[in-house]
Amino acid sequence: MPVVRASEAVTHEIHGARFVSYAAPRSGSRELCAWRGEIPPGLRAPAHTVSREEIFHLLDGELLVTLDGRNERIVAGDTVIVGAGATLAVENPTDRTAHSWVTTSVGLEATLADGTRLVPPWAN
Repeated sequence: MPVVRASEAVTHEIHGARFVSYAAPRSGSRELCAWRGEIPPGLRAPAHTVSREEIFHLLDGELLVTLDGRNERIVAGDTVIVGAGATLAVENPTDRTAHSWVTTSVGLEATLADGTRLVPPWAN
């Protein structure tokens, strides 16, 4: 039975946020990836278009989420379903770190507004 201990999770940092990977091919998952996101106070992450559906669940805190140009304030317990091909931007306007749990399928890629393509290791 594959068990990923908290001490074995792999942490990645990009654009000022932390991504703590628990399920990915490197940890034994074949189809799904799951990670905890840590979005610090004041962070405005760049908008990016995702290649696969993501389920973004806010565990703690409050965020402003823009999905395909529509703005929504979400709070702990809310879930955003981000469809493949959607453009997502996340901002933390508060004075405390927000924590999320995100799942997607293996192979997710993200494209920034300037055309830069990201292949995040926590989702591949």
